[in-house]
Amino acid sequence: MRPCGTFDENYAEDMAIVRTRLQWILLILGLVLLLALPLFISGPIVNLINLIGITVIAVHGLNILTGYTGQINLGQSAFMAVGAYTSGLLSANLGVPFWITLPCAALSTGIVGLIFGLPSLRVKGFYLAMATLAAQFIIPTLIVNIRADITGGVHSLVVPSPKLGGFVLRSSQSMYYIIIPLTILMTFFAKNLARTGVGRAFVAIRDNDLAAEVAGVNVFRYKLLAFFICSVYAGVAGSLWAHWVRAINPDHFTLMHSIWFLGMLIVGGMGSTVGAIFGVVFLRVLEEGTKILGTNMIGLFPTLVGSVQAALTVSVYGLVIILFLIFEPRGLAHRWEMFKASYRLRPFAY
Repeated sequence: MRPCGTFDENYAEDMAIVRTRLQWILLILGLVLLLALPLFISGPIVNLINLIGITVIAVHGLNILTGYTGQINLGQSAFMAVGAYTSGLLSANLGVPFWITLPCAALSTGIVGLIFGLPSLRVKGFYLAMATLAAQFIIPTLIVNIRADITGGVHSLVVPSPKLGGFVLRSSQSMYYIIIPLTILMTFFAKNLARTGVGRAFVAIRDNDLAAEVAGVNVFRYKLLAFFICSVYAGVAGSLWAHWVRAINPDHFTLMHSIWFLGMLIVGGMGSTVGAIFGVVFLRVLEEGTKILGTNMIGLFPTLVGSVQAALTVSVYGLVIILFLIFEPRGLAHRWEMFKASYRLRPFAY
């Protein structure tokens, strides 16, 4: 956001993400406020922010694959399960520190993502969606049925809390200082990736893969790279989830979660880093609001205790996504761009 009359004088200024002194001041103040937030807010709100941070990481990965490269993925939640169980098993069974299990989870999930990304050379669109949907069924099934004595099967796998020196990070407030810095770091990487040659190759494949191949882009290589990066993000999110909730189960990583990740991307705006954040924040806050509304409705309709809470969130989510698809298909990020454009022109609207 730059006021009217501010312009770039060299390529370095044109390529910079933060361009003005005011933006630097606001960024630093925002980061300080974000890191100091647990000192002033209650535990449930900290939990909500932690959940938003983990979800933002997963949706950033999905945005790189679906928003930038145009490859549909219906298995992001299953890839999170790979990262969660990799990190959880290494920590619980071998005593490996969290700081080592995190990159191991990212790498293992990236390799699994490459395997399921292989069909992207031959198929795309609906057929690719079916190939990634297979991951959503195969991975949880393997977790439940293959060596259930190690993974816990249908039962929860208890994951130890991360340690930092002599401190054990058990509380949500302490995990906040792991989740949020990693969310900021992964967001920074996703934003910069879109500005590199790799990111431009992704966009070229999304727009027209045949034209991109004629222009010299190795389509298969970049599609696999997009799947790898998307899965790495899912692995990091899964590892953080495992050490945050400290008891993971295959039911935490369902097809419905993968679909809602896509819904968050639709609401926020595909192909936009800030859109992924907007979509996650909007729908996670909406989810909390529907839970509160459902609790109040139970007081009015006590005979509908289970059905009200179960149906309200899903119904509201579906309605919101339909409304966005009809009235704002480019998501909240488009509204943000329109606001920035009007801010740059103000007060000279002509």
